[in-house]
Amino acid sequence: MRKLTLTAAIAALMLTTGAYAADKSEKDKPDDKPEASLLKPQASETSGSVKVEGKSIDYKAVAGTLVLHGSGDKENEPQVSMFYTAYFKKGAEPGKRPITFIYNGGPGSATVWLHMGAFGPRRVVTSDDSHTPAAPYGLVNNDYSLLDASDLVFIDAPGAGFSRLIADDADKGKRDEQMRDRKKAIYGVDGDGHAFAQFITQFLSKYGRWNSPKYLFGESYGTTRSAVVSNILENEDSVDLNGVILLSQILSFDTYIGGASANPGVDLPYVLALPTYAATAYYHHKLPQQPASLESFLREVEQYATTDYATALMAGSRLDESRRQAVAQKLHQYTGLSVAYLLKANLRVNGGMFEQALQADDGMTTGRLDSRFSGPSLDPLSKSAEYDPQSSAISSAYVAAFNDYVRRQLKFGDGQTYRLFADIDSWEFKHGVPGSDEALQQSTNVLPDLAKAMKTNPNLHVSLHGGYYDLATPYYAADYEMHHMPIPDNLQKNISYAWYPSGHMVYANEASLKQLHDNVARFIDETDNVGKH
Repeated sequence: MRKLTLTAAIAALMLTTGAYAADKSEKDKPDDKPEASLLKPQASETSGSVKVEGKSIDYKAVAGTLVLHGSGDKENEPQVSMFYTAYFKKGAEPGKRPITFIYNGGPGSATVWLHMGAFGPRRVVTSDDSHTPAAPYGLVNNDYSLLDASDLVFIDAPGAGFSRLIADDADKGKRDEQMRDRKKAIYGVDGDGHAFAQFITQFLSKYGRWNSPKYLFGESYGTTRSAVVSNILENEDSVDLNGVILLSQILSFDTYIGGASANPGVDLPYVLALPTYAATAYYHHKLPQQPASLESFLREVEQYATTDYATALMAGSRLDESRRQAVAQKLHQYTGLSVAYLLKANLRVNGGMFEQALQADDGMTTGRLDSRFSGPSLDPLSKSAEYDPQSSAISSAYVAAFNDYVRRQLKFGDGQTYRLFADIDSWEFKHGVPGSDEALQQSTNVLPDLAKAMKTNPNLHVSLHGGYYDLATPYYAADYEMHHMPIPDNLQKNISYAWYPSGHMVYANEASLKQLHDNVARFIDETDNVGKH
C-alpha cells in the first residue's frame, strides 16, 4: 500500500476507488527531455453509438488534453496537461444540452472507474461479488450510460491517467525543481480544486458550453473535490451550477472510520460506521439472528448508534461495567463480532479491524470498498486487513479494458503509459475554508465550501448516492454530514438521497447501476432549467 504523510496516512488514498495503491513503475518522474507534446492541447475525434435502455444515441467522442497555466506571475507558465474524454450527443443544441464533468477521487486517481463501470458508452463486465476471472474481459454496450441525459466529460486528475505535470525547462536540474514546485502547488485540497475549476472553465470556452446546464459528478475523494470546485466556480468564476452529484461521499474527514483508532477521543466514526458493519454482517450471514429485511434492520441500528451507543462512547472511562457489557452484547447482535472481541477493543472497532475479524474463523478477509466481497486473509493473525479483496477482484479488468478501449476505439495514447495513480509523495490536506484568511490546521472539512455554494446560488441542487456495503465512506456518515451542513433549513430541500445494496463503486452491481442511472438522469432532467424560466 502506498504510504502518505501525516493526515494523508489516515485518510488520503484509503479513499481511492479501484486499487489500494499504484505500482512504483507508474511514478510520475520527469523524463530526460521535456515533452513538447504536453505544451499544447491534443485531441482525437471519433464517432460511436450507444443504446441506453432501448434508445440509440449517436455521439462524437473527443479524447484529448487541455493545458493549465499558473496564476499571478506564473500565468504564462504551463503547469498541467490534463487528459479528458468527452462524449457529445450528435444533433443536440449545445446551449440546451446538459454537460456533466465526472471524476474519481484518490486523491490522485484516474477516472477509469466511472468511465468504464458507470456512465461511459462501453462498460467492462465484472463479477458481482467475487474475483473476476483473468483476461479476456468483456466490454459491452452500456445500457445505463448517462449520455441519454447529458453530454459527459471524464477527467483524469493531474499526474494520473494521461494527465501530466509539466516541467519544461531545458536544464534537467531546473526541471526537477519545477516538478517539485508543481507537486507542491497542485497536490493538495486547494491546488487540486483550482486545477479542476480551471479545466472546467477552459473546456466551456473551447467547446462553447458556457450556456449549457452544468453538473459536477464526483466519487469518493471526488466528492471532497466537488465541494471545493463548486465554491470556486460559483464565487470566483461566476459559474452557476445546476447540480452537484455526490457518490460515496466524504466531506468531513472527522467521520472517516479507516483511521479512527489513530485519533483517540474522536468517537464519531464508530457511531456512523455501525450501520455498515451491520449491513455487512447481514450480507455474510454472521448475525446471531438474521433479520427479515435489510432496510428495516438498518433503521434500527441507526437509531441505536446515535443514542445508546453514542452515549456510551461519550462516557469514556466513566462507563460502568454493567453498561459496558450491555453495549458489547448489543454490538454483538448487530455486527456478529464476539462479545469478548468487542470488550477487548473497548467497544471501538475501526474499519480495518472489522474487515479482518468478521470472517476470521473462515480464514477470510472482508472487502473494504465493497464489503460483499471476500478473499483469503494474507495473515490470519493480523489485527487489521492487509488488502482489499474487492480491489483485487476487479482492478485488472478495468485497467485492461480501458487501455485497450482508449487506443483501439478512441485512437489516443499510443506510446504513452496510462497511470492509474499520480505520484503523490504527500497530499496537502490543509484547506482554506471560505471566510477564513488562512488554511486551517485541522481535519479536512469542506462542508463550508458546499454550503457557501448553495447559499450564494440557492437554486443549486445536490444529489447524494451511496452503498450500504461501503466501508471506505459509510453511507450513514454521508447522511450525517448532509444533515449537519451549515445551511438554512429551506435549502435542505435542495438535497436528495439514494442508497443502494452495493458498495463504494455502487455501479459494480448491475441492478444498482440501473437505479443509479435512473436516479441521476431524473435529477438532471428536473434541474436543467431548459425552458423552465
